[in-house]
Amino acid sequence: MSGLYGWTGLFGLLQIALAVIIGVYFWNLLRNQRGNKVAVEKESSKEMEELHRLRSLSLTEPLAEKVRPATFTQIIGQEEGLKALRAALCGPNPQHVLLYGPPGVGKTAAARLVLGEAKNNRFSPFTQEAKFVEVDATTLRFDERGIADPLLGTVHDPIYQGAGPLGMAGIPQPKPGAVTKAHGGILFIDEIGELHPVQINKLLKVLEDRIVFLESAYYNSEERNIPRHIHEIFQKGLPADFRLIGATTRQPEELPPAIRSRCLEIYFRILSPAEISTIALNATARIGFEIDPKALEAVSAFAVNGRDAVNMVQLAAGIAQVEGKKLLDVEDMEWVINNSRLLPRLERRIPEQPQIGVVNGLAVYGPYLGALLEIEAIVTPVEPGKGRLTITGIIEEEEVGAQGRTLRRKGAARASVENVLTVLGRLLGKNMRNYDLHLNFPGGFPVDGPSAGVGIAVAIYSALTGRPVDHTVAMTGELSIRGLVCPVGGVTVKIDAAREAGAQKVFIPQKNWQQIYSNREIEVIPVGHLTEILEKAIVENTKHVQVQLRLEKEPGMINPLSFNAKRGN
Repeated sequence: MSGLYGWTGLFGLLQIALAVIIGVYFWNLLRNQRGNKVAVEKESSKEMEELHRLRSLSLTEPLAEKVRPATFTQIIGQEEGLKALRAALCGPNPQHVLLYGPPGVGKTAAARLVLGEAKNNRFSPFTQEAKFVEVDATTLRFDERGIADPLLGTVHDPIYQGAGPLGMAGIPQPKPGAVTKAHGGILFIDEIGELHPVQINKLLKVLEDRIVFLESAYYNSEERNIPRHIHEIFQKGLPADFRLIGATTRQPEELPPAIRSRCLEIYFRILSPAEISTIALNATARIGFEIDPKALEAVSAFAVNGRDAVNMVQLAAGIAQVEGKKLLDVEDMEWVINNSRLLPRLERRIPEQPQIGVVNGLAVYGPYLGALLEIEAIVTPVEPGKGRLTITGIIEEEEVGAQGRTLRRKGAARASVENVLTVLGRLLGKNMRNYDLHLNFPGGFPVDGPSAGVGIAVAIYSALTGRPVDHTVAMTGELSIRGLVCPVGGVTVKIDAAREAGAQKVFIPQKNWQQIYSNREIEVIPVGHLTEILEKAIVENTKHVQVQLRLEKEPGMINPLSFNAKRGN
C-alpha cells in the first residue's frame, strides 16, 4: 500500500514538474512576444522619426507644377476639345472617352478638371465623393501568372509570403484594383495604347459589366471558415462602375477597334506659336521674371508643346538668376535651344506673291496635325506623244506601327496625277502626252495622293497657261476624272493649318462643308467642281487670251465655263 502511495506521489511530482516546464515555456514565449513587440515598436518609432524628418525637407515647387492649369480657361488652345470633353462627362449620361493629342497640351489637366465640374452639375451622377484615379499604362505590369494586377485586382492566395492570419487559415484574400478604386468616379489611364492586349480585353469586359470578378484555386464556396465578405466578393464580384478617360499620343488606328467603339473619341490639337508664347509668358510671370520679345519668339519657334515652353523658360531663368538678371534675353534662350539640341517647329507660310505653277495644298500628318503642302509644277512642250511625268518630294511608301505589328502603306499620288491629266486634257483640249511634266512637293511629306488632287490640277493648269495662282488661297480635295471635287478627311485641321500659315481663303469639297466653318477666322469656300476653283484661284495678267473650257455636259457636272486666261511672257 505504501508503494502505491509512493508511485502516486511520484506521478504527482512529475505532473507538477511538467506543468512548471510548460508554464515556463509559454512564459518565455509571452516574454519574447512582448520583447519582440517592444523591439518592433522601438524600430517603428525610429522609422517614423526618420519619415517625419524626410517630410520636413522639401525643395521649391517646380515651375511645371506652378503653371499647371487649375481652371479650364488656363488650358491654352484646346477650346474645341474641352467643349467635347465637358459634353461627354458633365451631363446626366457620362460616356467613356479616348483622348488623343500630342504630349504637353493639357490632356491630364483637362481630365482632372472635368470631374470637378461634373460634381457641381446637379444632373450629373457623379457625387462629391467621386474619386479621380490615375494610372500610367506604361508602368502597369502585366503578369501572365495573374499574381499581381494593379489595374483589375488580385487575389492574395495563402501560399504567398505575408498572407497574414487569414492566409495561415487557408483563406484567399481579394485585393481591389484601380477599376474598383475608381468606382463611382473616373479612371484615367495615361498612354492607354501601351496596355497589354490581354489587359485591354479584360478591361472591355469590366466596362460592359461594371463588375470585376476575381478567381482563386483556393476558394471554396462551401468553406464555412471563409468570412462572409470574401464569399460576397467571389460570388458577386467587386463593383467597378466608373467612367474611363484613356489618353494617348498614338494614332487612332493603333488602338484596338473594340475599345474605340465603346468610347467617344476627342482630339486635342498641337499648339500654335502664339499659344506657345502665351504659355511661356505666363510661366515667366509666375516666377517673377520678364522676357524679351525676341526671346519669346525663340520659344515659340522651337517649343512644340506647353511642357517644352515651360522647361525652356525655367532653364533660361536659371541662367539669368546666376548672372543676377531679372530679364530673360534672347542670348539666354538661344543658349537653351542649342544646349538642348532643339529642332525648329515645322511651320510653313504662304508665298509673298502669286507664282506660276505654285499652289498651297493642305496635308494631314496625324489625327490632330495639319500642314501647308507646297505643290510645284513645271510644264515643258516636247515632241508629240513623247512627254514624261516626273514626281519628286513625296513619300510614296511608309510604315505605320499598330498593336505590335507594322503596316506598309503605299501612297496614291501618282494615280491621282493621272486623274488630273485626264481632266485637264479634256478641259483644255490638249494632249497631255505632248508635255514633260515635273511635279515637286518640297519637304518630303507622306503625300497619300487623293486629297492633293485639286492642288495638283491647279498647279499644272497654272504652268500650262502661264497664269499665276493666288498666293493667299489654299485648297484640298480629291479630283475625279470628271472634274468633280470629292470629299477628303482631316478637313478641320487642314483649315486650321491654312489659317496659321497666313492664307485668307481655303477651298474644300462641297460634301465636307459644315456650318461651323462659317465662323472661322478664314473664309472657307465649298466647291463641287475644279472649274469653280480655277475661276477664283487664278490671278489675271495684263495680257489675256480667251480659253474655252471644253467640258462635255454629263449628269452631276456643271455647265462649261469660259474665262480669260493670261499668256506667259
